[in-house]
Amino acid sequence: MQKPDFEALILRLESRIQYTFRDKKQIQLALTHRSFSGLDARSLDNNQRLEFLGDAVLQLIITLELYQRYSEHDEGPLTKARAQLVNRRTLANLGKIIDLGSCLLMSRGEELSGGRERSSALADAFEAMVGAVFIDAGYEGTKEFILRFFNDHLGELQILPNLENPKGELQEYLQIQSNQPPHYELLNVSGPDHDRSFECAVLHGDKELGRGCGKSKKEAEFHAAAEALVNIRENINSDDASEK
Repeated sequence: MQKPDFEALILRLESRIQYTFRDKKQIQLALTHRSFSGLDARSLDNNQRLEFLGDAVLQLIITLELYQRYSEHDEGPLTKARAQLVNRRTLANLGKIIDLGSCLLMSRGEELSGGRERSSALADAFEAMVGAVFIDAGYEGTKEFILRFFNDHLGELQILPNLENPKGELQEYLQIQSNQPPHYELLNVSGPDHDRSFECAVLHGDKELGRGCGKSKKEAEFHAAAEALVNIRENINSDDASEK
């Protein structure tokens, strides 16, 4: 990719995210996939450090926002709400909305294998972008930036499941409805051996009910089941509303 083309991509990205970087080096680093560093696995010229920072900043800001908005809830539902709001699928979807994949610097091989659309790459880049904004704008600027993306989601806490065992609850519900249990499929495994990320889907027959990501297959299945229950409840509420 020629430099002028990349600069134009950054300008268009800044327009989409409604933020202009004072230090363009930060957003360029946030958009640099580790494959772009070539064969040097020790290179720091990629977005992994910014991803590490952005993950922590995102967790802090969303945690504080939930704490302040929903004073009637204790830590149990707030923790579950945060997990529903800040997860790999949500971040990847946000990355797709702002067309983050088209801006990534990555190796030709990674690109040809579908790297620009890969959920893990989009989620990582979104977190790295948050880290870049934090360095560029500080806490208050980053808070404003994050809440532009998450305000609608934050308003939906009341529909999030207060669950200790979403897989068990989902199985019980589906077996009552059809006498057929759900099954889980592993969709993707990414990342180095010491930091794997798993993406799973839960299906009922041939119908996909939800997806989830996590640092283990079990965690990914947990989040997939939780999302499936949210989707089921939303559909029930929608059907009830249409009948009134």
